[in-house]
Amino acid sequence: MTSPNNIPGHVAAERVFSFDIHKDSLLQDGLHEGYAKLIEQAPDVFYTPKNGGHWVVTRFAYAEEILRDPANFTSSEMEIPRIAKPMGLIPINLDPPHSVPYRHVLMPYFSPKSVAEREESLRTWARHFVSAVAAKGSCDFLKDIASQFPVTVFMEMMGIPFDRLESFRAIAEEYLDDIAEARRYELAGQVHAIMMELIEARRIAPGDDLVSVLVNAQVEGRPLNTDELLKMTLLLFLGGLDTVVNVLTFSYRALAEDPALQARLVRDPAAIPGFIEECLRLFGVVNVPRMVARDVERFGVAFRAGDMVLCLNSQLGREARENPDPLTIDVDRKNRRLLTFSTGAHLCVGHNLARSEMRILTEEWLKQIPQFHVSAGFAPKFRAGMVMSLKDLPLEWTPAPAAS
Repeated sequence: MTSPNNIPGHVAAERVFSFDIHKDSLLQDGLHEGYAKLIEQAPDVFYTPKNGGHWVVTRFAYAEEILRDPANFTSSEMEIPRIAKPMGLIPINLDPPHSVPYRHVLMPYFSPKSVAEREESLRTWARHFVSAVAAKGSCDFLKDIASQFPVTVFMEMMGIPFDRLESFRAIAEEYLDDIAEARRYELAGQVHAIMMELIEARRIAPGDDLVSVLVNAQVEGRPLNTDELLKMTLLLFLGGLDTVVNVLTFSYRALAEDPALQARLVRDPAAIPGFIEECLRLFGVVNVPRMVARDVERFGVAFRAGDMVLCLNSQLGREARENPDPLTIDVDRKNRRLLTFSTGAHLCVGHNLARSEMRILTEEWLKQIPQFHVSAGFAPKFRAGMVMSLKDLPLEWTPAPAAS
């Protein structure tokens, strides 16, 4: 039973806090900063009537419990608001044990060993993109670096022609924005058409790319069917073209505003992995939805089957109960806690690759551009929602003298 203000009867009045994940006024001046204000004002678990009505979880321990409990909090639907025909992406929209065989297909390609074997290629691409801007003294980091380097790596892994990069990025950005349900289906159809072309080509002439791996994979003793292939490649498309891009952009804004940290990383490159982990902790971009599978009581809250729940994973590494002095970038931090890549059965299979991309890019950037800052007058623009982004980042520096 739902009240006139879109609050279901099972939601206690003290748990109601109106908040719009796409366009709330708290988010206007900054996403992570705006969410910090929300967390100060709202209960640890609250219900907002916006976007169809859903729960929001702002505490690390609670989100971790939800994400590790697929029996009660299913990933079968992850759209807020709920849509008529959920996308059914594989394996993210499958609960264990059904997700496990598909993850086993993907995991060897993203294992630490496999990522390490690609380090030379990653470094070559990183050096290429940094060299393209180093002598100019300025760039839009998002356009020239963050949306070029990891996306090119992804396209190479998938066997997709590089000349489609800009159009593919545009599709991914729009898909993850606050758009009408019909448009989301239309964009998914465009990706399916692209991937179907690639799948058919690899069935005829397989290569060493990930699409070829999927085409030739076995799940429980049988090949993946076309529907499974399309649902897996759409998920890879969205993840590979957007998430690392966004974490990098937020991270380099922070680094550009901290000359002492730049000097530390230049002086001590061994600290760069610690810097990357701090960026992942502080600048997560994905907020993770779940649907309540059956009536359950948790954290003093009555959840009911069909309720949507959004875990603010992008913010949870900033919780002082988990990470003391949480807003400080401490590259030497011990026992760091984060849920940026989720946890449990749906820990992101690409986390090793993401970490390597961020580390290698930072190593190559600081070799060529050891000091840099955000351009004067920069007014940041954001995309909020379930996958957040900073829409541009103008950086400036003094170019190194040309070799004589």
